[in-house]
Amino acid sequence: MTQLRPPFPPFDLDSALAKVQAAEDAWNTRDPHKVALAYTEDSVWRNRDVFLTGREQIAEFLTAKWKRELDYVLRKSLWAFHENRIAVRFQYEWHDAEGRWFRSYGNELWEFDEHGLMSRREASINDVAIQESDRRYFGPRPEEERGAGHDIPLQ
Repeated sequence: MTQLRPPFPPFDLDSALAKVQAAEDAWNTRDPHKVALAYTEDSVWRNRDVFLTGREQIAEFLTAKWKRELDYVLRKSLWAFHENRIAVRFQYEWHDAEGRWFRSYGNELWEFDEHGLMSRREASINDVAIQESDRRYFGPRPEEERGAGHDIPLQ
């Protein structure tokens, strides 16, 4: 049985915004198995310099990521969309085991199948050291900061 993950392509502004927010919400759970269900069984990824194929590898990657990137909090912002593709900007904050804080800046390119599952993800990410006092994300995005008009800052 094929899973369905609405909204489905082709995307319009509202459905693209909903897809981006759903991804942000899922990743903020830090549950690798839940997150992996948003991808096709044979989804292909490039995450920085790591190449993955399939849900099992995705879940293993995310498990290791969230063991290393502690107190991870993510914000995603729609950049563009067309038919079954979405481009996003994102930022997330986290600290390592020694208590050093980072803000990671990135861009992702997503491609979806007709069931709304992501079949391809390409992510380019840079980490910038920050002071804990410079943090701006402290948990999932509040309801009043969702939807159009709530972009993330450049820096």
